[in-house]
Amino acid sequence: MFIGRKTELALLAKRLERVSTTGRGTAVALRGRRQVGKSRLVQEFCDRSEVHYVFSTATKGASPIEAVAAFLRDLKESALPADPELVPLLDNGSWPDALRILASTLPDRPSIVVLDELPWLAEQDPLFDGALQTGWDRLLSSKPVLLLLLGSDVHMMERLTAYDRPFYGRADNLILGPLNPADTGQALGLDAADAIDAHLVSGGLPGIIRTWPHGTPALEFIETECADPAAALFNVPEASLLAEFPNPDISRRVLEAVGAGDRTHANIAATAGSREGVLPSGTLSPLLRRLTTEKNVLAIDEPLSTRPGKPALYRIADSNLRLYLTALRAAHEQARRGRPEAGFRLVRRRWTSWRGRAVEPLIRQALELTDLPWPDVETVGGWWNRQFNPEIDLIGADRAPVADRICFAGSIKWLNSPFDAHDLAELRRSATQVPGLDPATTALVAVSLSGVEATDPIDLVWTPRDVVAAWRS
Repeated sequence: MFIGRKTELALLAKRLERVSTTGRGTAVALRGRRQVGKSRLVQEFCDRSEVHYVFSTATKGASPIEAVAAFLRDLKESALPADPELVPLLDNGSWPDALRILASTLPDRPSIVVLDELPWLAEQDPLFDGALQTGWDRLLSSKPVLLLLLGSDVHMMERLTAYDRPFYGRADNLILGPLNPADTGQALGLDAADAIDAHLVSGGLPGIIRTWPHGTPALEFIETECADPAAALFNVPEASLLAEFPNPDISRRVLEAVGAGDRTHANIAATAGSREGVLPSGTLSPLLRRLTTEKNVLAIDEPLSTRPGKPALYRIADSNLRLYLTALRAAHEQARRGRPEAGFRLVRRRWTSWRGRAVEPLIRQALELTDLPWPDVETVGGWWNRQFNPEIDLIGADRAPVADRICFAGSIKWLNSPFDAHDLAELRRSATQVPGLDPATTALVAVSLSGVEATDPIDLVWTPRDVVAAWRS
């Protein structure tokens, strides 16, 4: 079953239409983390396009000779060549020769060429990038072909089209993210609240969602998976972690610290340190930048108000990996030992606190996607001081991280009890400390899993249905 991706399919179809209209080639670099569904999306697109295509996937660690031979075998077995017997199988590992052969097989009508796991080709052959650029410029771009370049190493895919690399300016860049909560709920037949839980647990990754029984709430699904040591719920985040951080180095220690709940620079430095003491700032700061900007495995949140604030807070960007580091890894170990009940008890103990934190960035994103009553709102964040007393879940402002105007302050209550008068009073009290917030004019927002029972008026009230609807509009 293929899930969602209407927007992405439309974007690819638009580029194939461009190829058909102009008779010239178009290249697209499609990147996204492992298990997000890049290969499945492109295969679905190829199947729906009704044009001839070749889909070739690189093998990690293969030599240039093996890589070229595998590509030409895929080309020979595809529908592209008019006569497959005329496709030679080279043993010289030359990508210029392989691309020349590819160009000779392309038909006069539109076609698609897919190179999957492209970073593995560049990893083994330092001349590959240059060969691809030359082959594209001289042989392929003048033909009606859509060239799709796929890769899971996000940083290497970004580098492929960077200004100082041969292929710069030659490919459109598309980023494939996880499925959204609306697609997750639709695929699994869940109501809004359960769809959000399922999205947080799965990270929106199709590789996990495909194993999820229809109509099953998140905790029930986790309980079943805890009896299966080979479950995708465990193996997908574990494989992702090992692919990005195969060795127990300092980067891995930093990631583990954030996954365990440390959010500030100081706390991460203490937890990721060694017997010699905390991790020095000169070591930690570049690592945090790399994990946020290059690896995209961490996200950083800054307090949003009309004045610069501290501290910045770090979190695991992917909620599935965050749950894995928080509880699923320990539950997986129990499953391997034949103790599924103990593993699930551990997850259940940590469930409420994990879910409460994990849902916050999702709700902020949903508010940003929606037409709110305050047209000046361009960004939604949170606010806190150095003592985290108070900590405001939602701040709507005209820009970040330092705003000119604050339009609303809000609270998220993701518990089985409603947002009540006490919660509203606490929000009003806490909001007065946010720099730039005017209690007389700033609106109040409540987002609650279980509804609202406060008697005083609240300017905007959201339930799980409103959160999911943000992705349906």
